[in-house]
Amino acid sequence: MPQLYIARSGQISARELDGEMMIMSARDSQLFNLNELGTLIWQAADGATSLEDIVNEKVCTQYDVERSEALEDAEAFVREMAEHGILLVSDQPIRAANHNQPPAERP
Repeated sequence: MPQLYIARSGQISARELDGEMMIMSARDSQLFNLNELGTLIWQAADGATSLEDIVNEKVCTQYDVERSEALEDAEAFVREMAEHGILLVSDQPIRAANHNQPPAERP
C-alpha cells in the first residue's frame, strides 16, 4: 500500500477540550469529538509526515499496540475524517500552499 500523507483541512472549526479535539466540519456541519488517539493523529497531520511515520513515532510509542493493527485503525480513522472534509489525504506530501491548516485551537 502506498504511503498516505494527511493534513488538517482549513474548512473546519476546532477546539481542544481536556486533551480531546472537538471539530465541526464546514462541509456538513457535523460535530466530531475525537478521543485521545484521534486527537494525537489529527494534531500530527502536518501534510509532510506520512501516516505510517505518525503511527510508528507517536501512536506506537505512547500506546501498547501492534504496529500493523495501529496502522490499519489509523487508516480507517483518516479515511472517515477525509469523507467529512476534516482531513486531507494524499499519496504525496501535502504542501502548505495546498491547504489552509488551522491552528490546533480556535477561540
